[in-house]
Amino acid sequence: MNIETSLKEAMAIEGAIGAALVDYESGMALGTIGGGRDLDLEVAAAGNTEVVRAKVRTLTSLAIDDTVEDILITLSRQYHIIRLLTTTHGSLFLYLVLDRQRANLALARHNLKRIENELSV
Repeated sequence: MNIETSLKEAMAIEGAIGAALVDYESGMALGTIGGGRDLDLEVAAAGNTEVVRAKVRTLTSLAIDDTVEDILITLSRQYHIIRLLTTTHGSLFLYLVLDRQRANLALARHNLKRIENELSV
């Protein structure tokens, strides 16, 4: 599945507000969908790049031999899921913003994993 199709699949997840595929080495979004006036996905992609870099640095500093699957940020009205893709995809993450009232967090994480497995960059 290509980037555009993957992002459309992410937006089909119940409660989805916006989604992006981001290169965390450069901080650039390779693709975005959704968002709007209240959610600038380009800014969010760049900001969440710093979150990912900090977590990866922390694991290295602690000499933890493991990888991050995803990072969850909970807001009062939204969930933000950052799903780091496997090394075969390079330094990429899927970013999904969900409306907390309409989303099923467990199902959203499951669907992001499925999208990751089908993604071809």
